[in-house]
Formats: sequence, C-alpha cells, structure tokens
Amino acid sequence: MHKLSYALFAALAAAGTLLAPGAAAAAAPSDVTASQCIAGGGVIIIQDTGTGDHQFTMRCSGGLHDGETVV
Repeated sequence: MHKLSYALFAALAAAGTLLAPGAAAAAAPSDVTASQCIAGGGVIIIQDTGTGDHQFTMRCSGGLHDGETVV
C-alpha cells in the first residue's frame, strides 16, 4: 500500500475543512429597527419584492445584536 505524500495529505485536509459545515451565525432578528441596525454595526438592505406593486422589504445584515453576530 502506498503512503500518502505530505502535499496530498495537506490537500485532502484543506478540502475537508472547506467542505465541512461552519458554525451557523445568528439570523437577523425581525424586530430590529433601522437605527438599531446601524448602531449595532449592520447595514440596511432594502429589496424590491419583485411583484410590480412597488413594495419593498428591509432587513439588517451584519452587526452585533443581542450579543450575537448577525450575517
């Protein structure tokens, strides 16, 4: 049986690290206001609903809320 070379072993370890699921970050809380989002270091993302009725949704991305990092 052949021994794995160091380079091949390192490549397999790196691939395993990249494919392994990471720790889940906290979901953005729904009750965070725009000013709370900015104060926590987040960014407000305004998105059109795409239904043609000129409605939009707002969500907070990033920052620190209730002691947890939000992505």
